[in-house]
Amino acid sequence: MRRLWLLFAQTVTVLVALWFVLATLKPEWLNQRPRVTGVSLLEAPAAAPGSIAPGSLSLAARKASPAVVSINTSKAPERSPQQNDPWFRFFFGERDEGPQVGLGSGVIVSAEGFILTNNHVVEGADDIEVILNDRRRTRAKVIGTDPDTDLAVLKISLDRLPVIVMGSSDNLQVGDQVLAIGNPFGVGQTVTSGIVSALGRNQLGINTFENFIQTDAAINPGNSGGALVDVQGHLMGINTAIYSRSGGSMGIGFAIPVTTARQVLEGLVRDGQVTRGWIGVEPNELTPELAETFGLNKAEGVVITGVLQNGPAFKAGIRPGDLLLQVGDQPVTQVGELLSAVAALKPGASATFKLQRRQQQLSLQVTPAQRPRPKAVQGGR
Repeated sequence: MRRLWLLFAQTVTVLVALWFVLATLKPEWLNQRPRVTGVSLLEAPAAAPGSIAPGSLSLAARKASPAVVSINTSKAPERSPQQNDPWFRFFFGERDEGPQVGLGSGVIVSAEGFILTNNHVVEGADDIEVILNDRRRTRAKVIGTDPDTDLAVLKISLDRLPVIVMGSSDNLQVGDQVLAIGNPFGVGQTVTSGIVSALGRNQLGINTFENFIQTDAAINPGNSGGALVDVQGHLMGINTAIYSRSGGSMGIGFAIPVTTARQVLEGLVRDGQVTRGWIGVEPNELTPELAETFGLNKAEGVVITGVLQNGPAFKAGIRPGDLLLQVGDQPVTQVGELLSAVAALKPGASATFKLQRRQQQLSLQVTPAQRPRPKAVQGGR
């Protein structure tokens, strides 16, 4: 037993000595990497320059980003009438307030220089500067605004403009990957990713006509008017608002669908305004209390609680307490659906409205008028 132990000790000593000699004189022999299927890992080919990693969204970002611009606005401060009073200036001094500045984003949608953005980004602005992704700067003029959807169209005069490809938001599904591109907090163009969290969001109190795409892609102040794109880099919506208790992103953002944005764009460029139908009613969601008040036995529909005297609805015979069930071929179950259905009607062309008055079913022909333009909001937002 002693002989075996002595032999083992001598063998270990020789191996340690051999390792020490190799580590000192030939360290590269000890650092060779194993070979896999006959090919050394050191000899494996590197990834080709410019190749896209699996799952990467860089192609969509590269395709859409050049067409997304930053928008800087300024508005001259309102001068108080008291500033002209010499006694006021004597006691309080000259109050020289600087211009009010704003920040937002926009999307170039045509080679002619038309840009889609939010109305609240440019509302009340005296000067609008557009900064392209290639660092070019230029002044922009407002072609038209549509406060009902919070959209606006600007125009710039530059050559070689990058143009985004408009997609179809009607094909979006909950769970689809999307990118939000804009200029949050003025740090520079930023791309964030997420999914479509919900579709058809309304009754949020943001716009008159609400049909928002909800996304968890980070949207922050400065992103307003920027692009929401799909994995092909096609425009799906215009980023508009966020739900936040802190002022920053909390994973709930809203974008106006590109189908709505396209209609507004065409109307503003062609006519300077968006033409919508209007019938002059005050609609409300059907509640058990209202159903009992007006003697209705339906579970769905929009109850009319007010009718404008001598308006289109009044002339057609619609009265307070009527339950609207259908406009043309479109059933209506919510106030948002009714507003959108009526807005889509052509002014001056009659349409069939199906309704219930207590227990009686009625069909009335209503000729909508053109929706009045909303009054300008003082001060902007």
